[in-house]
Amino acid sequence: MPTEQQTSSLPQPSPECFSWDYRLQLISLGFGFYTAVFLLSHLLSLALCHTYNALSAKEKVFWNLAATRAAFGIQSTVAGLRALTEESALSKDKVRGQEDWSWFHVLTATGFFLFENVALHASSVVFRSFDLPLATHHFFALSGFAGAVVFDSQGHFLAMVTLLLEMSTPFTCISWMLLKAGWARTLFWRANQWVMIHMFHCRMVLTYYMWWVTLTHWEGINAHVALFQRLIFFSGLALLTFIINPIWTHKKTMQLLNPVDWNFGNKPAPLNGTSGHRPAASAKPHES
Repeated sequence: MPTEQQTSSLPQPSPECFSWDYRLQLISLGFGFYTAVFLLSHLLSLALCHTYNALSAKEKVFWNLAATRAAFGIQSTVAGLRALTEESALSKDKVRGQEDWSWFHVLTATGFFLFENVALHASSVVFRSFDLPLATHHFFALSGFAGAVVFDSQGHFLAMVTLLLEMSTPFTCISWMLLKAGWARTLFWRANQWVMIHMFHCRMVLTYYMWWVTLTHWEGINAHVALFQRLIFFSGLALLTFIINPIWTHKKTMQLLNPVDWNFGNKPAPLNGTSGHRPAASAKPHES
């Protein structure tokens, strides 16, 4: 088969990438690192931020999760842009190409998505709430990347491009934190909102590109990607393309025109420098 010959001539990942001890170490590293980011965000915000101290307990959890997602968004953007722009085994063989650096991102991302699921369900128990759309979103994320670890013969190109969808999370974090601080009428907040909306449009273009890649490599994907992975990937991609991305893009655009916290009951943005204690309300669907 030409694809198999092409793959055999490409750089191959180190043997340790196929060791379960190594994989579990990096998954644990990802889980531990982003747990530490969450806790560090809490401690720094508690010591330095008046707005944070005025939030409800549920909003504080969301604040720290936003900061953690922003950190992961930076890692994901670097990984995705590298896959798209660098000449590598991933770009040469989009179905089976792997490299050491892509394994690092797959494994640490699996650790992050495990952290996200633990945080979601722990929060649901503590605050006696359950967000089905958010739980579904996290299920697909963790299942897809855990599947890439288990079914280790498939390539990492589409996994890295999927990570690039997180490009909007740093701007989402800044937007929500500044909104809670009462800065939603400032030029900086509006500029960040414009960039964030542009990132959401880029996400939509990226999903169209992912469909194009899968359609042009359909035979190879059917031959080398497990059925479970195909079901998870195409179900998740369809949800992103036709439901999640359009809804989030619309909501963020409307938020620019009317700054409200639609993550917590559509509360109007507080005035600059004011932030009273607010009761917890139902949480959002998570935007990336």
